[in-house]
Amino acid sequence: MEKAVVFWSGGKDCAMALERVLGDARYQVAALLTTTNATRDRVMMHGVRRSLIESQAQALNLPLRTVELPEFPANEVYEAAVREALLKLRAGCNQRHLRRSFSARRARPTAKRKLSALDMCGVFPLWGESTRYLAEEFVRRGYRGVVACVDTVALSADFCGRVMDERFFHSLPAGVDPCGENGEFHSFVTHSPLFSRPVAVSVGERVQRDRFAYCDLVAVEEMAPSTDH
Repeated sequence: MEKAVVFWSGGKDCAMALERVLGDARYQVAALLTTTNATRDRVMMHGVRRSLIESQAQALNLPLRTVELPEFPANEVYEAAVREALLKLRAGCNQRHLRRSFSARRARPTAKRKLSALDMCGVFPLWGESTRYLAEEFVRRGYRGVVACVDTVALSADFCGRVMDERFFHSLPAGVDPCGENGEFHSFVTHSPLFSRPVAVSVGERVQRDRFAYCDLVAVEEMAPSTDH
């Protein structure tokens, strides 16, 4: 059984990819790997708080490894930091080959080439599947999430903060990929068939940075049982 590292952003694609990898007897998931903005302590691109990603990892009972990056890292800085993290994980697994699971289909050709240079292999569980089918599977399998970031060139800012359920997918305008494959939106998964418990969030402040709209997702602490009858 080969060890695998799943690149983790907290969104729907990586969550569904993880389920595929965990269901494949060839692999054992050694860790989740995420990249964060060290200045803001949030996931790169998605803008989700690091603490929420940590809560997801706890609900999955999987170790989380974090790569901290400057706010606007040059591509070579990003690649060097991720490369170092992968090499450390491979050394920790005590095996020459380490499989890294990706979810984003558009990243496949470049990722395969760069991983090969590290004597690693890329696995792409969702590659080639219809994004419409994946959106339907997301709902059918009991996943649920919240839109954390929207590219306002492609989608109205008021989609930011919406719950990702069947109604959400049906409301997407024509031309917007059901899974946001062209970068139209990014998400945070709150419910997964793999979670031991939901990672509940409330939607806080909304901000606009250039063309991107973000909403601050805040953890909802477990409420005490009501004493009312």
